[in-house]
Amino acid sequence: MTEEQFTAAVERYGDMLYRIAFSWCKDRADAEDMVQSAFLKLLRADKSFDGEEHMRRWLIRVTVNNCKKLLLSPWRTRREPLEDYAGRLYADQPEDGALFLAVMGLPQKERVAVHLYYYEGYSVREIGRLLRTNESTIQSRLASARKKLKNKLKEAWDSDE
Repeated sequence: MTEEQFTAAVERYGDMLYRIAFSWCKDRADAEDMVQSAFLKLLRADKSFDGEEHMRRWLIRVTVNNCKKLLLSPWRTRREPLEDYAGRLYADQPEDGALFLAVMGLPQKERVAVHLYYYEGYSVREIGRLLRTNESTIQSRLASARKKLKNKLKEAWDSDE
């Protein structure tokens, strides 16, 4: 891989990988580390890709695997409060910050499925392949997440009135 190809991959996929890693880790620094590790693996990989989509999926898979390894690590004790981070991300649009916090409050498997489906635009079939899970399982996770989000946001809406 040439330096130009690597730089283009970092520019093209860096933000997406960060968002995926953050949805797993819920920590800015850990998410940045997971993305950096994925790109280091890409740089060191002696692998040819069948196109941009193949590289994109490979990077997502590496990032997800890195996140899974991290979550098993006993070193995960210092974290930034999620509310502080959401406040900085969505200072101009507080309603988006509330949605972000609601999504981040979902169980991990549902949260990742929601992120890949709604924020990254993957289909249920593609998410199933990326996470090595049945399509019906992904559909169930999305349905469960939608129901939970609806209830959370309805409660928040009702409490504001």
